[in-house]
Amino acid sequence: MLEGKKILLGISGSIAAYKIAALTRLFIKAGAEVKVILTESAKAFITPLTLSTLSKNPVYSSFTKGDEGEWVNHVELGIWADFFVIAPLSASTLSKMAQGNSDNLLLATYLSARCPVIVAPAMDLDMFAHPATQKNLDIISAYGNKIIPPNNGELASGLIGAGRMAEPEEIFDFVLAQTQIKLPLQGIEVLITAGPTYEAIDPVRFIGNHSSGKMGFALAEVFSNLGARVTLIAGPSHLKLANNLVQRINVISASEMFNAVMQHHSKAKILIMAAAVADYTPALVSSQKIKKSSDDMKIDLVQTKDILKEIGKLKLPHQILVGFALETDNEEANALKKLKEKNLDFIVLNSLKNEKTGFGYDTNQIQILEKNGAITHFDLKLKQQVAVDIADKIIELINA
Repeated sequence: MLEGKKILLGISGSIAAYKIAALTRLFIKAGAEVKVILTESAKAFITPLTLSTLSKNPVYSSFTKGDEGEWVNHVELGIWADFFVIAPLSASTLSKMAQGNSDNLLLATYLSARCPVIVAPAMDLDMFAHPATQKNLDIISAYGNKIIPPNNGELASGLIGAGRMAEPEEIFDFVLAQTQIKLPLQGIEVLITAGPTYEAIDPVRFIGNHSSGKMGFALAEVFSNLGARVTLIAGPSHLKLANNLVQRINVISASEMFNAVMQHHSKAKILIMAAAVADYTPALVSSQKIKKSSDDMKIDLVQTKDILKEIGKLKLPHQILVGFALETDNEEANALKKLKEKNLDFIVLNSLKNEKTGFGYDTNQIQILEKNGAITHFDLKLKQQVAVDIADKIIELINA
């Protein structure tokens, strides 16, 4: 059933860890090759010797092994696996996954993994129900990770409720089902722009905006997790991608972004222009730092090339083109005008009037306005979840 499949098992500290011996046997009997990573706290519940005997492979728990401190290559482990199953998933490990923490081998491997990641939470009912836990589950789900819901039952605390890890047979069946799934955007080329552009005044000063790039980066992660081949053209940003399959091209100015988009647009079926590109750039850029010489400083500005408009002109019949509009007044009217003028399939509108939306926030509240006149309103959500909503709309257009 799983012949030739490579399964990496990650075990975090929970009493449910003892059940992973049975899960390991199920994978081995089905023909899979299994390797195991244990956190230090998991060793209190199941031994490396048990798991190495069952998996017929060494068990990993730290970044080094042996008396000479030989390095355990977490990157190779992440690339090796066809599936990474983290079970049991404790509240602590979940929190670190959501935040991108890599303070142990399991977490570093998770951040390096290029395969589907499947998690089976296990914790007491109040821990599982806590808003922080639910938020962290939403975050890792938006990253594309698959969550096997815990069962209701008697817990280690003696309480009864949700939080009991799914049984080994249920986890096995879930992984087996994943091998039959074809991702909805498998192999489709997607081009995404993100972040601001910086327009140089002199070697130390620039004209820019407050865009963080969070929305575009979230889109890149979500589309890659749906099977697409993603090229992300990113303006200046401190953000990092968790998904190593995304091809990232770094640019600084509007001109550089324009050139990069022109180079890559023709091969993409889906184009999502989420960057906050500067509308104007200095007519002249000083090669030396401009010294303060008077009370006033005047800079002549010229328009940058309108990337979205140019792509709209070049758009091919099979391509889907999506733009963004950040407005402060007459939101829908301005967005509809942009939708029509730039030949978009739909435009994503958000308003600076709404709380916790716009530049720098982890959340956004959008409307999707389509060229057929349809308008869909969404609640305030994490940007990763907004990216999922945008992806769903595009998949709907593809399948129409």
